[in-house]
Amino acid sequence: MHNYKYIAMIPARLGSKRIPKKNIRYLLDKPLIQYPIELALSSNRFSGIWVNTESQELGQAAMKLGAQFHRRPASLATDTATNRDFTYEFLQNHPCDYVIMLNTTSPLLRQDTMNRFLDYIDENQFDTVLSVIAEKEETFFQGRPLNFSLTEKVNSQLLEPTEAVVWAMTAWKRASFMEMQEAGINPVFGGRLGRFAIPKDEACDLDTEEDWNIAEGIMTARQQHSERRYMEL
Repeated sequence: MHNYKYIAMIPARLGSKRIPKKNIRYLLDKPLIQYPIELALSSNRFSGIWVNTESQELGQAAMKLGAQFHRRPASLATDTATNRDFTYEFLQNHPCDYVIMLNTTSPLLRQDTMNRFLDYIDENQFDTVLSVIAEKEETFFQGRPLNFSLTEKVNSQLLEPTEAVVWAMTAWKRASFMEMQEAGINPVFGGRLGRFAIPKDEACDLDTEEDWNIAEGIMTARQQHSERRYMEL
């Protein structure tokens, strides 16, 4: 078990096109930006929790919620700016062992899942750790079966799972990320790569109004869980 220094980075632009102003829009009882901030604060495992944004107003709001404000250059707040670009700029200013990127667009993450994600890093020596969902379902890729045969039906429990990257949480080892970036190697998937599976009901990524409705429905269902009733047989 290692004793790494973790910092949380929450990327958040004020402007967004597919869901306008999504980071300050209320999802049930709180604005979207509040979910990852509260998640990180409740863990007590981060030496710093930073909202990485170009917006002074959003940065000030994040500080009121308990986070710190890293103001990224406006050139890194465009539609063409990538994780690679703004993460490198952030890491130039914040020493740590690992940066954990928590996306505002994944508000369904539970505390236990994030703690297990950090434990997974502690127990290994990865340069990059991605959050994924693992699905045991017949899957096609480019029109061809990826994990099953067209000539034989196999019980779904016996299928090899496929894994989809969901970007709810991503960890990068600072030293490795900066070394690869400065060598001209893309560090986003770089080095020794780990994949951490998260529950499906925590993996919704809010890019569209449809995604927003799904997340809202899951949150409402969680709140009503204790009130569920069943017919008598």
